[in-house]
Amino acid sequence: MAKEVVKPSILPGFMELLPSDQILFNHMMDTIKSNYERFGFLPIDTPVIEKSEVLLAKGGGETEKQVYRFTKGDTDLSLRFDLTVPLARYVSQHYSDLNFPFKRYQIGKVYRGERNQKGRFREFYQCDIDIIGNQKLDIINDAEIPSIIYSTFKELGFDSFTIKINNRKILNGFFQYLDIDDSVEVLRAIDKMDKIGLKGVNEELKEIGLGYNTIDKIIEFIQIEGTNEEILHSLEELDIDNETFVLGLDELRNVVKYVKHFGVPEDNLKVDLTIARGLDYYTGTVYETFLDEYPSIGSICSGGRYDDLAGYYTKQKLPGVGISIGLTRLFYQLREANIIDTKLHNLTKVLIIPMEGCQEEGIKIGNILRSHDINTQIYLEGGKVGKKFNYADKLDIPYVIIIGSEEIKNEKVALRQMDSGEQVMYSIEELIKIIKND
Repeated sequence: MAKEVVKPSILPGFMELLPSDQILFNHMMDTIKSNYERFGFLPIDTPVIEKSEVLLAKGGGETEKQVYRFTKGDTDLSLRFDLTVPLARYVSQHYSDLNFPFKRYQIGKVYRGERNQKGRFREFYQCDIDIIGNQKLDIINDAEIPSIIYSTFKELGFDSFTIKINNRKILNGFFQYLDIDDSVEVLRAIDKMDKIGLKGVNEELKEIGLGYNTIDKIIEFIQIEGTNEEILHSLEELDIDNETFVLGLDELRNVVKYVKHFGVPEDNLKVDLTIARGLDYYTGTVYETFLDEYPSIGSICSGGRYDDLAGYYTKQKLPGVGISIGLTRLFYQLREANIIDTKLHNLTKVLIIPMEGCQEEGIKIGNILRSHDINTQIYLEGGKVGKKFNYADKLDIPYVIIIGSEEIKNEKVALRQMDSGEQVMYSIEELIKIIKND
């Protein structure tokens, strides 16, 4: 009886790449990681599976509906849906072993049961940084975050991008001034500005039940424009007598001031009063980053300040500020828009082709090259030489070394440069210099 063959496939919402794209993806991840480390952030890695009682301590909301939850024996388990909740658990659990302010980064996969649609993923990488304080955290930390965003995206090859910044206290204080009792729905409506436009925000505010006069004041407020200094001045000129508003304006002014000292050009930082961040736990500074030439992609990096990271796990007050880059979604969107392109199809610098009976010498030379940090592959299959050259050509391997009995006798190897087809005999020492200097 013939063995039944199962059709190979993966679940929708999961991304799987061919090696050339994976190389590009890994390069982006390594660039993000190196920038995080450059600013003094320490790596942590938390389990993909957490106890449901811990992961879902906050409870409720849309997020919980998307959680992958299951039982194993008597244990109720869930796959992590972001890296922030595990961070809260981690800091609470290891509180006495950590030094504060605690600067951590984590790059890892998270899982959400998203509705199946193009560009939305159920398994995706997030690249997070957070600075956690013990009882307090100076506002200047909020100014360092844009400098990390700037450094990271410049190194990823982007020049034209804008880090939009606001402060939730300004918005909340303004809503209090307007006698709006529940500001959460208003914040969420404003946060959709880049997706639904001014008209859409207006309609949503009507649905919330706000009066026309109040809506007009909100629309007029979020449309305040100008340079960063002009916007800050306009907010002062409103002369709003609300403690929360005044504190938020003071914080925003300080952050904008110190961002300059961190070396972020004014062209890359913009105060935008429509930036609200829909998540409830943000309490102060909020950020959204956009590619200027590709606004349809939406925010490519977001985050903000929160007063109490771990209130569900500890009595210690742990304020923090952080950002997240959704790398899987960002990579997908950039590839779809042809903004990034795969240039490397292989990480191998040299392919060694040993002739019949010369495999031992080929392995020996391969070991020597690798000891000099030259990525080397040995072709150990039989077949015609043309087929072996074709293999190197298809993988864009720049150098091929041929080793036969004549080469062994003369203590030399034949080095072919694949782009030109030029082939010359060299000693191992000469070979290493040529390849490393390329």
